[in-house]
Parts: sequence; structure tokens; C-alpha cells
Amino acid sequence: DPSGTFVQLRLGLAQTACRKRAPQRHCRVLESRRKPICLACYKFDTSDVPKVLDKYHNCGPSHHLAAKEIRQRDEAECRAVEEAGKGGDTLYLPGMFAFSRGLPA
Repeated sequence: DPSGTFVQLRLGLAQTACRKRAPQRHCRVLESRRKPICLACYKFDTSDVPKVLDKYHNCGPSHHLAAKEIRQRDEAECRAVEEAGKGGDTLYLPGMFAFSRGLPA
């Protein structure tokens, strides 16, 4: 995409029996705990040092009753992130441009 690179990540988190203070490599997953699904979308520009043009992230529970609505909202938000930096509908934010008036000669 000439406007930049779009990245979408979907992660499933699980609670383990390991302690935070003494992390271990192999931890037992606690089966009866919540397992949230996280979605993250990022759009980077094409410069030598990429900057984030737009981003969205949300971690919602997988057992939630309104999971379909959350998924639809997440998809819509990610589509908006993917469109960042394209075409003439670029969003102009306050402070993006500065103008000054010249002094009389």
C-alpha cells in the first residue's frame, strides 16, 4: 500500500499458575479462568523511520454475550485504521499546520 503498512494482530491471552516475581518458561494454564481475545491494528507510514499514523487496540472477554457486536466494532475500527493516510480525505488535526502574518514593510 503506497500510504503505508497496515498490521493486524489477534492474540488470545490465558492466565497461568506462574508468579510475576519469579517467571518461569513452562507454566500451567488455569483452565477455569477468563481468556480475553485482544485485537490490535496499526498503520505505519512509509518514511525511513516509520511513524504510527493510526492505531486501535481492544481486549475483550471471549465469553461476553455481545461478542458479535464487539467483533463487528473491532472490524470497523481496524478498517478505519487501515484507511489512514490514504487519498484526499486526510484528517487535519489542530497544530498540524502553522501560519504567521508578516510584519508591514
